[in-house]
Amino acid sequence: MNRIDKKPFATLIIVVLIFLTAGCQQSKKENERQNNMSGMDMTRSDSNTRDIDLSSSLKPTNGFVISSIPTTTMSTAEVAPEIKALGTIGYDSHQIGVISAKAAGRIEKIYVTYRYQKVNKGQKIMDIYSPELLTDEENLLFLLKNDPDNASLINDSKERLQLLGMSGGQVQTLAKDGRPINATTIFSNYSGHIHEAGEDNSMNNAAGAMKDISLITEPLSIKEGSYVQKGQAIFSVYNPGRAWVLLSIYTDDQNAIKTGDPVRIVSETSPDKDFKGKIDFIEPFYKQDSKTLTARVYFDNSALQIPIRSQAKATIYADRRKVSMLPASAVVSLGTDKIVFRKANGGFKTQKVAVGDTYNNQIQILSGLSLQDSVAVNAQYLIDSESFIKVNDKQ
Repeated sequence: MNRIDKKPFATLIIVVLIFLTAGCQQSKKENERQNNMSGMDMTRSDSNTRDIDLSSSLKPTNGFVISSIPTTTMSTAEVAPEIKALGTIGYDSHQIGVISAKAAGRIEKIYVTYRYQKVNKGQKIMDIYSPELLTDEENLLFLLKNDPDNASLINDSKERLQLLGMSGGQVQTLAKDGRPINATTIFSNYSGHIHEAGEDNSMNNAAGAMKDISLITEPLSIKEGSYVQKGQAIFSVYNPGRAWVLLSIYTDDQNAIKTGDPVRIVSETSPDKDFKGKIDFIEPFYKQDSKTLTARVYFDNSALQIPIRSQAKATIYADRRKVSMLPASAVVSLGTDKIVFRKANGGFKTQKVAVGDTYNNQIQILSGLSLQDSVAVNAQYLIDSESFIKVNDKQ
């Protein structure tokens, strides 16, 4: 049996012991290093939280924020609000003339043929054959022939003919010629664009849809041979030289404007023809399916020639007033609600506010804060991206 050499085994054991000793020392150093770092963190944490109340730290982040960012308070300033509004150019309805039949009869001849045709004051519109007029013409001729000295009856007869639609010149021609005029001519007492009476009720409706362009030059439905009743409105004449701007005023601005406030109007179709005016009238009601009030601005369009129904932008200059202001960055919008972060108990608490207009990066505060309240200058900085801000209406 061979004898085993023990020297190599002794060497192997010595090597293993060396590695085990080195590993233990390394583990000990690593543990000491971690313990030292933990001690440093604890010391730093203690220094940061020493002045923070525990009750503040336990509050939810969506209603209370601990921070030391800069704060500000409301300031009072005197401002002249400039209210923006949109509107539509329309005909001034007070300047719309009506051509009506003063006697029942049949249209023998018509001198206008299509919608929007331009007419001038004194222009012939149509000839009407009226049995009632013809009877009164014969009565005047009878008086002139059989009782020429009865001036009272003759004058009454002439006035009746004029009330039935005859002009003074036609009555003089009747008396001079001594023959009845079978068809009486009706003249226009207005200048402008002619329309069938009642067909353009939506002309000044800013929300109404524009009619098909083909209707502009479509022939009038009233034709020769048509019968009209006494007092019937036949045509309307719109004067494009007398117009107004109908401005839509939103709820937030309605308390700020009043009749007489100066306005600057810029038409989108003629931006180089801007003009100044004033609020002439504010309609005291809301139109159907609308949340805006309508303000009227009358103006002379004879020289400007701004197209009717064109859109316009307006700037209304309201009276100067004192308001409470905050930097716009201090207010956060939550949709229908606006909030600020008010300084309270070592942190910031959410506070709902009512806001008004914005002036040069300053926003008007209507309610919700006092002049002594401090709020965060940059409210957006305090918003936790993972939490939805909760506002308590009873705070």
